[in-house]
Amino acid sequence: KIERSERERGRKMGIRFILMVNKQGQTRLAQYYEWLTLEERRALEGEIVRKCLARNDQQQCSFVEHRNYKIVYRRYASLFFMVGVDDDENELAILEFIHLLVETMDKHFGNVCELDIMFHLEKAHFMLEEMVMNGCIVETSKANILSPIQLMDKAH
Repeated sequence: KIERSERERGRKMGIRFILMVNKQGQTRLAQYYEWLTLEERRALEGEIVRKCLARNDQQQCSFVEHRNYKIVYRRYASLFFMVGVDDDENELAILEFIHLLVETMDKHFGNVCELDIMFHLEKAHFMLEEMVMNGCIVETSKANILSPIQLMDKAH
């Protein structure tokens, strides 16, 4: 049995974390696909949020490098969607993933906003869990992502 390096094992996992942050820099949703302590998460989130929120939308792109991550982010109304990925991940594909996530949430909530995330955090996490498994995008069909949530809503 050949032992692979940690980097090779981790290569399959392109997405390391997903953050949803408001304009004031408050994290509204955080999903990690690698283990970090609470202190490491807080520090990382603070650094990334300060870096991304300080950038000018008109003059700078939606990609920034930070530590050993590439951060792909996009602002929708008052929410910033930030995805930390490996260096070899396709930034444009991640931008499309962010857009798909927002469209899916829009379809369910009707023009998703910060309050939808805050008051329905479990649904937002559930949508992410339907779309991403172990840092890999596994589902891109809005209907397939939303059907279990719609079934749960009917049951209540």
